[in-house]
Amino acid sequence: MSAYQPPFVVTPLLLNLVVEIGELMGHWAAMAGRSSPLLRKENRIRTIQASLAIEHNSLTADQVTALMEGKRVLAPAKDIQEVRNALLAYDKMPGWKSFQLADLLDAHRLLMAGLVDAPGQLRTGDVGVYRGQKLVHMAPPASQVPRLIGDLLQWLKATDIHPLIASAVFHYEFEFIHPFADGNGRMGRLWQTLILSEWRIELGWLPVETLIHYQQERYYQVLGQCDNRSDCTLFIEFMLENIAAALKEGLARPTLMSEEMSEEMSEEMSEENISDLTSTEILVLKSLAQKPMLTAKTIALQIGVSTRTVERALKTLQQNGKLKRVGSTKRGEWRVL
Repeated sequence: MSAYQPPFVVTPLLLNLVVEIGELMGHWAAMAGRSSPLLRKENRIRTIQASLAIEHNSLTADQVTALMEGKRVLAPAKDIQEVRNALLAYDKMPGWKSFQLADLLDAHRLLMAGLVDAPGQLRTGDVGVYRGQKLVHMAPPASQVPRLIGDLLQWLKATDIHPLIASAVFHYEFEFIHPFADGNGRMGRLWQTLILSEWRIELGWLPVETLIHYQQERYYQVLGQCDNRSDCTLFIEFMLENIAAALKEGLARPTLMSEEMSEEMSEEMSEENISDLTSTEILVLKSLAQKPMLTAKTIALQIGVSTRTVERALKTLQQNGKLKRVGSTKRGEWRVL
């Protein structure tokens, strides 16, 4: 265990939130797990758009989608660069270790390339955080940054505290240290997502940033209150409440496909095979082509429709010779023709 210990208290509210999130995770994993690339893509777009919007980036979710698909977008060059950088960083995230300084620097290098003078390097000057003209946080002196960030990473590696709590602690302490000259906000949110995904991979696709985006003032207010108290318990509670809310929102919200996403899926199948199919039937075929053992209920969760709608699509696809059931009802699988 690291000698360094961030200041926080495990309260009954924190424990209750950890339990609640654990219960929600089972449902989230069924809907947003590895078998749903479309949902993961949609959530990744929402995550990037919201995280950068907090930093006053002007691009919409549709524009982020267009950039992800290699299309041209009319927007300020800096905003486009920020989105492209974020797309690269989130794609590379699964290969990083949250406790390794080299990976932290690599992430900053990707996120801030072309935006700052020294991406991927710890700051060498003193910085303050301003809201308008008001100084709300004076970060520790630059001479202390290597030691502070080293202690924090060592604590993260050694701690046995629950990853949900550890991720929020890291996020707060990272913002307090402010190890980079710029980009600390988006880095803190990215790194909390990495820590969560190391615990449960499904959380790598949870758009917590979307909820934070809609309550930015509260986000900054809580950070300030923790600074004043020299204790980050309130921030941990805030972040866990947002994780729980993001899970609930994701479970309640049907997966809405943009026309571009529909076209992308359609292009992977020949025009002859899909010309007479509905969008639901195309999604059902796509799901079964990837995982032939899926049930109607699981497919329904993935594509955001009712189980009866999927069952009707399965029946129609079989009648039209697009789909065939091989084996028994319980142990068989689907074959896309």
